[in-house]
Amino acid sequence: MFRRILIANRGEIACRIIATCQRLGVESVAVFSEADRNALHVALADAAVAIGGPAPAESYLRGDAIIAAAQAAGAAAIHPGYGFLSENPAFAEAVEAAGLVWIGPPPAAIRAMGLKDAAKRLMEAAGVPVVPGWHGESQEAGHLLGAAEAIGFPVVIKAVAGGGGKGMRRLEGPAGFAEALASAQAEARAAFGDDRVLIEKWIDRPRHIEVQVFGDGTDAVHLYERDCSLQRRHQKVIEEAPAPGMTAEMRAAMGAAAVRAARAIGYRGAGTVEFIVDAGRGLRPDGFWFMEMNTRLQVEHPVTEAITGIDLVEWQLRVASGEPLPLRQEEIPLSGHAVEARLYAEDVAAGFLPATGRIAHLAFPPGVRADSGVRSGDAISPWYDPMIAKIIAHGPTRAVALARLARALERTQVAGTVTNIAFLARLAGHPGFAAGEVDTGLIGRDIAWLTAPPADGGLGQAVEVTALLAAADLPAGPMAGFALWAPLCHPVVLEGGRLGGVVEPLGPDAARVEIGGRHFRAGRGAEGWSVEGRAPLPVVRAQGAIHVFAPDGRGAASFRLHDPLDRDAAGAADDGIARSPLPGLVRAVTVAAGEAVAAGARLAVIESMKMEHAVTAGAAGRVTEVLVGAGDQVEAGTPLVRLEALP
Repeated sequence: MFRRILIANRGEIACRIIATCQRLGVESVAVFSEADRNALHVALADAAVAIGGPAPAESYLRGDAIIAAAQAAGAAAIHPGYGFLSENPAFAEAVEAAGLVWIGPPPAAIRAMGLKDAAKRLMEAAGVPVVPGWHGESQEAGHLLGAAEAIGFPVVIKAVAGGGGKGMRRLEGPAGFAEALASAQAEARAAFGDDRVLIEKWIDRPRHIEVQVFGDGTDAVHLYERDCSLQRRHQKVIEEAPAPGMTAEMRAAMGAAAVRAARAIGYRGAGTVEFIVDAGRGLRPDGFWFMEMNTRLQVEHPVTEAITGIDLVEWQLRVASGEPLPLRQEEIPLSGHAVEARLYAEDVAAGFLPATGRIAHLAFPPGVRADSGVRSGDAISPWYDPMIAKIIAHGPTRAVALARLARALERTQVAGTVTNIAFLARLAGHPGFAAGEVDTGLIGRDIAWLTAPPADGGLGQAVEVTALLAAADLPAGPMAGFALWAPLCHPVVLEGGRLGGVVEPLGPDAARVEIGGRHFRAGRGAEGWSVEGRAPLPVVRAQGAIHVFAPDGRGAASFRLHDPLDRDAAGAADDGIARSPLPGLVRAVTVAAGEAVAAGARLAVIESMKMEHAVTAGAAGRVTEVLVGAGDQVEAGTPLVRLEALP
């Protein structure tokens, strides 16, 4: 086993690898960009080395800097994680040429699987079923059209070096073939620097089922399958293991095909063989075809770990250090069912727009596994993928695992940025998904239902009342609310005047709240305030705000205490700059440079957690500069508009 390794990655996968290193007594070295200087993976590692600027091209994609960092830190090996340089054969070769161990497959295996057309030809030779199609060399439009007609429409054009849906076009017939081909080639060239394509038969109701394989260079085994069919625009959203409806016969056929694929390229380490399955025909041993092989650890590997009890990162370290496969095929256990959801900072209502912001509060419920690379107080950077965490639930049956995931999503607390958690919670409870009727088109077909805002049912009012009660901070005990001649009332103002009311204690465990002429009764129990008989809503004070969490996964409603002496909270500070009072999306800028404004005039509108917040001028002045535009994501304190005093 290695004494010290370097992890050439960041975020949750770096933290995940560090956890196994700590358990095995292996020292870990992190690398970090300028944007990640205070990141969680840096704090967890035994040592850390700076490698460049915030852009990936300046840091995490700099193979020379990473190798130099490993050598300087005394690391014996490099673990690439996934993404960045993990499937770059030239980097793997450079690591080995520097006298370091590459914790991954041989560079030749990465190269063999790197191009879809060559990989499919190799798999055909190894006896692995391949989707009917054309994987030849010619890229001439007429030849490709002829190949498509020979295969039979509908067909799909795919980029040879592609992934994630880039360079992909579906065609029902020959009409528009030339235009679709040119478009796919242009997109592939821009995304991958390679405009070559292949043609495949389109499967009407495809399921994406992949098999986890592991090799030691001489032999290989599989660790069962995962179903990754719940996708949005070819990006995985929820993954599970094993696949719903899988039969022993089908599993044996797919597992054997995946192992043949791994053996054909002398595979070493963790890898995934991805198959496409025709859901319209059911799971049949003759109804699956090779799609591609990912020569690295997958994002969704935790569900495989949950059903097998095997730490795949430990296996990677052991095999890379020269040990044989830890278990034979018949020794690999399979227990229960596991489901994983990818929690992102993204604005679902705005078309799943990636979001930034500072995480004011982050907490996961007990009973599930949460792999995360961030913590409370960390910023979601615009430089990298906005994943907050992977939430993994395991149970003896699929129904139990799904129920645990849904409950965990409802109880996960994230404040400070918008997230897709309500979308995930709705998806976890989708009737078709619950019944195992999954295919890659499910989300697209039901996107309106999945993204519809939940019915309020008075919940919004309960959230506001709870926030006012939290701000009033009424004392408990027999003297609560006591005054000599009259009840003691507490006027409370939140969010610069957006929410205000009066809280009147009625005893040690009761209160009445007045908002805009309406009155609400609340009682206090062990778990907090119950408004009009509702279950108490969780409340957290963090980063100078009160965060109230709804029970349906819709996220946090955040309220800042109003300080009438704090001009920065709602308008321009003494330096003449109006700043955003909270993280969110700039919905509108209502002034232009050169415009004179009065005190209290609206300058911009910030949308956060589906609520709009007006930023106003603290004093009369003239706009000298507008620093943001509509659609920009901003953090709390971001300068929005610069003002100068009027003469």
